[in-house]
Amino acid sequence: MTVKKHSTNAIDLKALVAEDCDWMKSLIKAAVQEVLEAEMTELLGAGPHERQEGRQGYRASYYERGLVTRIGKLELRVPRDRNGQFQTALFERYQRSEKAFVAALAEMSVQGVSTRKVKAITEELCGHSFSASSISVLNKGLDEALTAFAERRLEEPYPYLILDARYEKVREEGVIRSQAVLIAIGINEGGRREVLGVDLAPRESQSSWKDFLVRLKDRGLHGVEFVVSDDHAGLRKALTEVLTDAAWQRCYVHFLRNALDYLPRKADDDCLQELRWLYDRRDLAEAQRDLAAWLTKWSTKYPKLTDGVEDPIGETLTFYRLPRAHHKHLKSTNMLERLNEEIKRRTRVVRIFPNTESCLRLVRALCVEIHEAWLEDNRYLNMDLLKEQRRERLRAAA
Repeated sequence: MTVKKHSTNAIDLKALVAEDCDWMKSLIKAAVQEVLEAEMTELLGAGPHERQEGRQGYRASYYERGLVTRIGKLELRVPRDRNGQFQTALFERYQRSEKAFVAALAEMSVQGVSTRKVKAITEELCGHSFSASSISVLNKGLDEALTAFAERRLEEPYPYLILDARYEKVREEGVIRSQAVLIAIGINEGGRREVLGVDLAPRESQSSWKDFLVRLKDRGLHGVEFVVSDDHAGLRKALTEVLTDAAWQRCYVHFLRNALDYLPRKADDDCLQELRWLYDRRDLAEAQRDLAAWLTKWSTKYPKLTDGVEDPIGETLTFYRLPRAHHKHLKSTNMLERLNEEIKRRTRVVRIFPNTESCLRLVRALCVEIHEAWLEDNRYLNMDLLKEQRRERLRAAA
């Protein structure tokens, strides 16, 4: 497919926000249009021109509606039904994060901290330039919805909790600083994932993590049995103070990454590969037998590695106390890392946020989008396995 060439003097919007793919806009438009048609089919119980017994109604033409996205405005045909019952949450859900994105760019433009390209992007996306008052209106309803999400009560227990942080650059009083984005994912008794908390802190410290966890508990977080995180010292101390009864799993991916520091550049690939295999064993006893064999095999050739690994590796094997089907999901923070990658993909366009409020607004909007998608999925884990394991432990202790 041919990609259009732009003059060197023009503002290349797609190169800035969508990697300059001409087909991207039509591809996304087709996908969104298909979602609308599928929603109508689900409501009516029949597709276009299908004769189905028990159908709930009939289609009745379309109306035009625009959807603002970071690759431009999509002109969509929204289906109607004869009884006027069809409603879609697609626009509200999709545009929540898009509004936050546009607002961040607009604030940059108004505050004079951006280039003319930022102004061009916002005008291309929305068809007009922004004033401080128009930004305030744009943000007001969005902030109310995002605050309600961030402060909602956590009514049910969450046996599994995954914690991690990433960093975004924010301009404060004319100085660019990094802000830690603290995120918590929980898995409830029904086996579904939820984004439980998203907040900003000046840095990832014991006090910031403790405050974050205390806020979660104040909102009702309870029933946490197992926490997964990296080996950040401040986070570990905060966990021992706030979630005293939860078992801790050190992310094995971070651990193996750190183990590379003990290896020479031209180390034997088999050494690290055999260490990785310990995390695929059936149970803890088997993993410990293989660990002993691994230490014996490599201690002469790589003594720094084996000495550095021997003591802390037990912190990465906590997941073996869980049902075996849960091991691959809870031996690392990969679940949250994927969410962080999605946030990074969407925030890198802004690069430097004009203030902390706009940063938190966009990150939370993206997390709400992912959170709602997770709630619509089938359960992520079969928590009946954990419940049966609890019963077995009670019987053994009786």
